[in-house]
Amino acid sequence: MNQLSDIGVVSHVIQLAVAPAFLLTAIGAMMTVMTNRLARVIDRARRLEDVLESAPHERIAGLHADLRTLSWRAKLISRAITLSTSAAIMVCTVIAILFLGNFFQFGIAIPIAMLFVLAMILLVIGMIILLREIFIGTSSLRIGPHDPGGYGKVHRQGLTP
Repeated sequence: MNQLSDIGVVSHVIQLAVAPAFLLTAIGAMMTVMTNRLARVIDRARRLEDVLESAPHERIAGLHADLRTLSWRAKLISRAITLSTSAAIMVCTVIAILFLGNFFQFGIAIPIAMLFVLAMILLVIGMIILLREIFIGTSSLRIGPHDPGGYGKVHRQGLTP
């Protein structure tokens, strides 16, 4: 009979651990997005560095500005990844404490609540930083031909150069 009640308790703890496990899945998906963004920023920076070596003098300042923007974006994404990873670690710790608290019969409510709130704070800050990086990325977005002489702008307006 005692064994049956132990199974019931363990099954209840597993039910409690399922919600944080789903949260881990969501954090993992967001981290995949962040690492993909970071990889694209790094690839773009490498391409610009290659172009920089043979660029005409008048393009060097613009390329350096683009590289500074990419560097800032990479730092922001890295911070967001670090915070999201920390949040995931906190969620894993919550799951572990659920099981340890049940096994060793100690009060787990306060540690779980504190870790979960900390995980949410870290995740929110990470998402805000990711959003900031997205704003920087879209504000520096250039679509279409780039004409340093301004001909494209004039041409698009239907004016002759």
